[in-house]
Amino acid sequence: MAVQRSGSRARCGRVGSTPVWLGRLALAVLLALPGYAALGDSFNDEDGGLSYTAEGRASYYSSRLDGRRTANGERYDETAMTAAHPSLPFDTQLCITNLFNGRSTVVRVNDRGPFVGSRIIDVSLAAARELGMLRAGTARVRVEICDTYQS
Repeated sequence: MAVQRSGSRARCGRVGSTPVWLGRLALAVLLALPGYAALGDSFNDEDGGLSYTAEGRASYYSSRLDGRRTANGERYDETAMTAAHPSLPFDTQLCITNLFNGRSTVVRVNDRGPFVGSRIIDVSLAAARELGMLRAGTARVRVEICDTYQS
């Protein structure tokens, strides 16, 4: 004889003791904050321009995401030099340096992410190839906003 569950647990969609919608609400509130200001990121330098430098772990997009829409609306192209950053403005040019082998590349922010704890940026397959991180899957990198006046 099958027993049907009824009550608040069945209706609210609970995981453990926390309602599922509560976690989604918290994520939506964090994503709505302009520039993740509540999390302590500051991107303006003393001249009023954009300034950002960070070191941490980078990963790259899976090939199966090729053709899917990114956060800015364009389609992900694994052959383009693009990246996902949680809070920098779209179309920001970033200089990324692999701290293990010294290889570097320039990418354009066109998506949001990564949403994995210790990672600071996701790069496209082409950018990962230039950084020499395909085999390892992740790499320790330095990320800086590129000086657009360099030649």
